[in-house]
Amino acid sequence: MADQHRIMLASSKFPKPEDKVFQYGTAGFRMKASLLDSVVFRVGLLAALRSRKLNGQTIGVMITASHNPPDDNGVKLVDPMGEMLEGSWETHATILANAASDQAVEDSYHKLATDLKIDQEIKAHVVFARDTRSSGPRLVSALLAALEASGTEYADYKLLTTPQLHYITRCINTKNTPYEYGEPTEQGYYKKLGASFKAAMGSKKFHGPITVDCANGVGGPKLEELIKYLPAPSEGGLEIKVVNNDVFRPEHLNHQCGADFVKTNQRAPPSSHSAPLARCCSLDGDADRLMYYFVDSDNSFHLLDGDRIATLAALFIGDIARNAGLGEKLKVGVVQTAYANGASTSYISQDLKLPVVCTPTGVKHLHHAATKFDVGVYFEANGHGTVVFSDLALKRIGKYEPQSPAQASALDTLRALTNLINQTVGDALSDLLLVELILAYKDWGPKEWHLTYTDLPNRLGRIEVKDRNIFKTTDAERKLESPPGVQEQIDALVGKYKNGRSFARASGTEDAVRVYAEAATKGEADELAAKVADIVRRAGA
Repeated sequence: MADQHRIMLASSKFPKPEDKVFQYGTAGFRMKASLLDSVVFRVGLLAALRSRKLNGQTIGVMITASHNPPDDNGVKLVDPMGEMLEGSWETHATILANAASDQAVEDSYHKLATDLKIDQEIKAHVVFARDTRSSGPRLVSALLAALEASGTEYADYKLLTTPQLHYITRCINTKNTPYEYGEPTEQGYYKKLGASFKAAMGSKKFHGPITVDCANGVGGPKLEELIKYLPAPSEGGLEIKVVNNDVFRPEHLNHQCGADFVKTNQRAPPSSHSAPLARCCSLDGDADRLMYYFVDSDNSFHLLDGDRIATLAALFIGDIARNAGLGEKLKVGVVQTAYANGASTSYISQDLKLPVVCTPTGVKHLHHAATKFDVGVYFEANGHGTVVFSDLALKRIGKYEPQSPAQASALDTLRALTNLINQTVGDALSDLLLVELILAYKDWGPKEWHLTYTDLPNRLGRIEVKDRNIFKTTDAERKLESPPGVQEQIDALVGKYKNGRSFARASGTEDAVRVYAEAATKGEADELAAKVADIVRRAGA
């Protein structure tokens, strides 16, 4: 049992900044790294409580700020199956983070234990890792202080991508069970992806290399390690060119590169020098987002974002399931957010004839909705997503007896896909291999992929506001219900544009509001986005 004086003493070394209010959002806590020490300490306490509440199962703690600038950092919890922290515990995290004094930290800790009927005698287990930010080691010290003060057993996995920590957390908690997910090590992750990619590719050929912009983040060295476990190009394997891989100068992280840069600016990183029609993609700072793009023969830039990856995956998995003889036995569905391009939604429902569900932004919402299908494909337009196979689907795929050699071949591919895809969370490295595999099967380059449907021109903007919490949404974040009257102004504007659609929603990580707009032409989309941004700016002043 944790000694209360040890918690108070440890807490005193990480005082809470005065007049600062913290909120556990979509990606946990995320802000300037200089403000995070007390937060990380208290998240460590919460991780111990969460583990004990779940009878000693292992909880993950990831220290990262993903696509944010180098001076930021963040921390979030990973539940036992590699999923996001259960929603009700976000409130507990917020309460603990905002405790005003060391005494209040202790009181909040013990009140939570009492209210949640947590047996403090149960041994708590936590695993943690961080990205390459220079503030990471300092914040790890705060986390360690909390884990030691709370009597928690822990393992430090050092530098990992966020999806790797999710994978390891699930592997630890499923070891020696019927749901065993893999070897709970970084090497186990590479082995699983490498073996399944080789099994899935069969005799397929890859046309030219894929250039991967690693955002000067942790994904760079991890991708280079993964490459060692893949078939070499000389053996017919995939050639992967790694660029923007400078992790030794943390100030370069996400600077003029990375998935968020590409999506927001609608252009390739300045360091990209790929030839026309060459396949290119970008990871974000912790390698949980993936964005594809290419330049055509006229030197025009084309983005292949999360919507495109979702439609490609849904198309392929549907085809493979039918070819394996399981088309009628597996219900495939796609989950999107309001950020999904309207053209992609139409393509999925009208061309692929698959059901589409829209949820609020945030992986926890998409993941939950995806589990309602036998095979749920979910991607946010920002490139964060994965494919989830239900237990029933995995049993059917595992036990099905093929009726022909063609069915047997397709079934082998489908089985390999269930291991290639990191089902715990969006994983840029896993998704990269999935996309490359599909393009090889379809014998497509980026141009053919891009031609599956035509995106409506769109623009995504960010407006800083004093308090993001006054912007409250409804209808899966597609409508504002407050501040009063703002939605009516947006609706009046949208009605003036052909194929117009726009919405505003508060960021889950910072005091800013994101504005999305699409319309029939680029000029109209830009104009609509600018006008909606003005409305938001006035409302948030």
